[in-house]
Amino acid sequence: MKAVTITQPGGPEELTWAEVPDPVPGPGEVLVDVAASAVNRADILQRQGFYNPPPGASPYPGLECSGRIAACGSDTAGWAVGDEVCALLVGGGYAEQVAVPVGQLLPVPQGLDLKQAAALPEVVCTVWSNVFMVAHLRPGETLLVHGGSSGIGTMAIQLAKAVGARVAVTAGTKEKLERCAELGADILINYREQDFVAELEQATDGAGADVILDNMGAKYLDRNVKALAVNGRLAIIGMQGGVKGELNIGALLGKRAAISATSLRARPPAEKAAIVAAVREHVWPLIEGGHVRPVVDREIPMQDAAEAHRFVEASGHIGKVLLIAP
Repeated sequence: MKAVTITQPGGPEELTWAEVPDPVPGPGEVLVDVAASAVNRADILQRQGFYNPPPGASPYPGLECSGRIAACGSDTAGWAVGDEVCALLVGGGYAEQVAVPVGQLLPVPQGLDLKQAAALPEVVCTVWSNVFMVAHLRPGETLLVHGGSSGIGTMAIQLAKAVGARVAVTAGTKEKLERCAELGADILINYREQDFVAELEQATDGAGADVILDNMGAKYLDRNVKALAVNGRLAIIGMQGGVKGELNIGALLGKRAAISATSLRARPPAEKAAIVAAVREHVWPLIEGGHVRPVVDREIPMQDAAEAHRFVEASGHIGKVLLIAP
């Protein structure tokens, strides 16, 4: 088969469409003929040499895909050759085929085409596990989403609104904020021109955010704590703003607040399977009912992955950028 390989750590030009060995599904795995994958920030970090796959995982980028099952290993009851699926991956999505543990498979939701389904697994599992399983967002609470126009952000807005929460977002342009509003965001903050702490305080009559979903890390740590409501929960899922920050423990104690930090890729298979099962139970009905949809900015041929990486790194996209297999 062919896959996008990383010739050496570096820029997008290091991504090469090349012939590689075919994957073989082991016990509890299926082989998927990939229809599409999607670009995530983790893929860019891997290409740059900062986020290597776990031992034994596929060396090729790609943390999600959609496609059809081509073969089944042993112990794969409930799945059959020809099933249309999407999947959460530890790697290998930028390829014509990938082996997937059955615990990380999801059926393509009714009403969604096969390619679009590639935009779902990573963002839905990330949002559901952090905002709902860890931070326990409840109806009537306020969620602040940093990077509201990203793939994660556009999904977080929709899921939070679907459960009856109020949503605040930060984004860097008027166009991105308008798109967030179309998805249901209530409080729109341009982080280039406004202080999100002050804007959120004004919009919530001083209460702050009950839950914050943060992709920035160190750069926003102090301000995120200030923006939290009493009993608030800060969920850190990224470090685009650095890895080392100063935490005011007194402010955290004063608000009786909590901070969690998670990653998805390195979780044990059983934990991923539990998240995927929860997503299928709680999120798939919302998608099939038309309440939640993936936001796809554009589709790019998989062999042009370098172009897709350049586009995502420039932060010009809204939602997801898909890579379409030949």
